[in-house]
Amino acid sequence: MSRPPISGPATQPPIVLPNNAVSAGVTRGPAIDSLDIGASDAAEALAAFRVSCPSLQRRTDASGLTRGADWKTACDAAASWFSADARGFFARYLETARIGDGAAFATGYYEPEIAGVRVRQPGYDVPIYAAPTDLVRARPGDATPLPDGRQPLGRYDENGRFSLYYNRGEIEDGALAGRGLEIGWAADPVEFYFLQVQGSGKLVGPDGSVMHIGYAAQNGRSSKLIGSIMRERGLIGSGPGQYSGSLQGIQKFLRDRPEDGRAMLRANESFVFFREISADGPVGALGVVVRARSSAAADPLFVPLGAPLFLSGMDNREANGLWVAQDTGGAIKGANRVDTFWGAGPGARATAGGMSARGRALLLLPKGTLTRLGAR
Repeated sequence: MSRPPISGPATQPPIVLPNNAVSAGVTRGPAIDSLDIGASDAAEALAAFRVSCPSLQRRTDASGLTRGADWKTACDAAASWFSADARGFFARYLETARIGDGAAFATGYYEPEIAGVRVRQPGYDVPIYAAPTDLVRARPGDATPLPDGRQPLGRYDENGRFSLYYNRGEIEDGALAGRGLEIGWAADPVEFYFLQVQGSGKLVGPDGSVMHIGYAAQNGRSSKLIGSIMRERGLIGSGPGQYSGSLQGIQKFLRDRPEDGRAMLRANESFVFFREISADGPVGALGVVVRARSSAAADPLFVPLGAPLFLSGMDNREANGLWVAQDTGGAIKGANRVDTFWGAGPGARATAGGMSARGRALLLLPKGTLTRLGAR
């Protein structure tokens, strides 16, 4: 979602919103050249940072940490910096910050490929909807604003009253049927649910045709992932009748117990709408194609979208390294919460599905930011 450009002098006080990075506390981290950053890791992160720069400089940073002008020097340098010395770039133009206590939790996501077609045919009965035109934000005064100051999403009835939008169960029961919103049809409701969780993917038809779809909108309802529900009900574990908390384990539960699984899926009231895309990969919230092993989703209240992050000491070492926050996610909330992107295919699915790691996080910001913020 686009936001208005930033204006004002460099000495303007930071924006302080409830429960954002500034209110969580910002302290100085170690020098970048002391971090264990590999050359290829740095080069991939520099490429991701470079394409993020236009958005970094025009977006309003809800974290309260930076303004667009703060990134100009680094972005100008990134445009022509040699990838062979990417570590040198980050050390010269950026500094590290610790948000809160710096304790990080990382998960993973990927680009699913599921059986699907443009036009409904036997065996393909799960509708994939475009964003409905009556999904709108409340007018000021009609609803309580969200923590980031925006109005909530919902719909107005024929009498002009605002209410929340249809939830997952209502949509699955046909609340949007007959409105011509279907852009495709999936074969398997479980696979489609996980495509919604990932936010983008590919529909592969029986004739081998491929349709790329990307996130268009969300119904504004809260997101509660099925893994969390299963954990609350004691279904995650290694005992009898329990399942692994990985993607594979959760899908096995849904296959083994379809009625219970369907009820749990509906407990996640969030529903994602899609659009067809022509890019060579999924497009993140920043409006650029996200790349495997360098792009990540984060909470924009705690990370300026487009900023690099460094994860270290993770108990799944694959999560360690530099990532660039180019995406968001309905379940990715809070300080140092990172969802790492692993690409497409069986390997990406396996890595992302099993990714659950804890360690430390540092945020990379333009040099001078911490002094302006008065960080310790």
